[in-house]
Amino acid sequence: MYECRERCIRAVQSKDARFDGWFFTAVLTTKIYCRPSCPVVPPKVENMRFYPSAAAAQQAGFRACKRCRPDASPGSPEWNDRADLVARAMRLIADGVVDRDGVPGLATHLGYSVRQVQRQLHAELGAGPLALARAQRAQTARLLVETSELQMADVAFAAGFSSVRTFNETVQEVFALSPTELRRRARRGTTTVAPGTISLRLPFRAPLTPDNLFGHLIATGVPGVEEWRDGHYRRTLRLPHGHGVVALKPMPDHIACQLSLTDQRDLAIAISRCRRMLDLDADPIAVDDLLETDPVLAPLIAKAPGRRVPHTVDGEEFAVRAVLGQQVSTAAARTHAHRLVVQHGDPIEDAGGGLTHLFPTMQALAGLDPDSLAFPKSRRTTLTALIGTLAAGEIDLGAGADWDKAREQLTALPGIGPWTVESIAMRALGDPDAFVASDLGIRYAARDLGLPEAPKLLIDHARAWRPWRAYAVQYLWATGDHAINKIPEPTSTERA
Repeated sequence: MYECRERCIRAVQSKDARFDGWFFTAVLTTKIYCRPSCPVVPPKVENMRFYPSAAAAQQAGFRACKRCRPDASPGSPEWNDRADLVARAMRLIADGVVDRDGVPGLATHLGYSVRQVQRQLHAELGAGPLALARAQRAQTARLLVETSELQMADVAFAAGFSSVRTFNETVQEVFALSPTELRRRARRGTTTVAPGTISLRLPFRAPLTPDNLFGHLIATGVPGVEEWRDGHYRRTLRLPHGHGVVALKPMPDHIACQLSLTDQRDLAIAISRCRRMLDLDADPIAVDDLLETDPVLAPLIAKAPGRRVPHTVDGEEFAVRAVLGQQVSTAAARTHAHRLVVQHGDPIEDAGGGLTHLFPTMQALAGLDPDSLAFPKSRRTTLTALIGTLAAGEIDLGAGADWDKAREQLTALPGIGPWTVESIAMRALGDPDAFVASDLGIRYAARDLGLPEAPKLLIDHARAWRPWRAYAVQYLWATGDHAINKIPEPTSTERA
């Protein structure tokens, strides 16, 4: 996108928010960079320069605009829609791999040399992995400065900086304000939140229909790990330095997010995983424009555009839950998962609600007794084989996973067929083209809409929906009268 200068200029001059995160506009005369929708008067065309990432703009000597806060714009949808090296690298950087393991660790995760990773990122993004991670640290520092009461030294180390001096210099360079000035500006008109809670807004590209997104997470939620309380979807998070609890609520122009973390160093990772779970970096215009060319889908899209794919915060957790959900009702799958959580999950304290556990690690589940599982022997074999493979690290279902390789490895396990593989690809791996053609809800929707009901014929018809078949699934599911399509009504206490 950023290489097409004329398109970028038109987007900036029309203040088109759809392109926020796709590219960044730097202004030569002011030395600042903005998102395309910045509310200020657009600069002269000859003074515009375009960059594919905030890190590239920062590396070129530009600072973030104080009006439009380009560092806080939605991420580029490309990183979740693609499965190549650069997209996988960007997902891993957002998940904190560079801060934890360095650039060599990133390269190891990707299966490439350090030189190859750096060359590819520079070629496409204008910045290497260190610069991209630095831009993320700067944004994390800003969030902590503006939303917490931490001392500045604690903010520096929590954001991943090696020293307070580096933290101060980076914040001043990127935002043209000192950390103290950032906090002072943010305190104007802020609301009070519970002590130890970080409150922030997660931006997204409009439109967004939250019904199926939150409805799915709520209806399939595992008791003790997830809950719907006071208008918020809440769940526990297993993070690199500890655990956290997040509360998410859909608002007209953002997702309200409240995070309670045992270690503030996990803030950026927690935000990244929540954004990924809610598919907030998607480009709904591009998705809907293609899908509505099908006359069957067009009325569904016109009725409720901008549906997102509900993902997960932990790919291995979802894979286990997908096997538990084979050929049983949603309620039965939740019951099976809850039993595993109580027996093998790590207990936590939740002062703000009824969450009790973290979902068990694969290492903890590796020791479970198959005879204790209350379902058929064949499914016990499937579950234990999956858990053993994941515990051994033989299948990668993380942010930087190779989608095709993961599919092949999952298919090779006993009892894992197309429905389970595609469910994991859609919800855990985040493949936007995953398609659960044999799903019962999809077959009912196909029948009612006059589409082919047989999986093979439906797959043939759905070729026209590529590469957005996972989004077509959301529109098809939405035709049914199921709890996954509805956000629960507030209780009488909540209305009061």
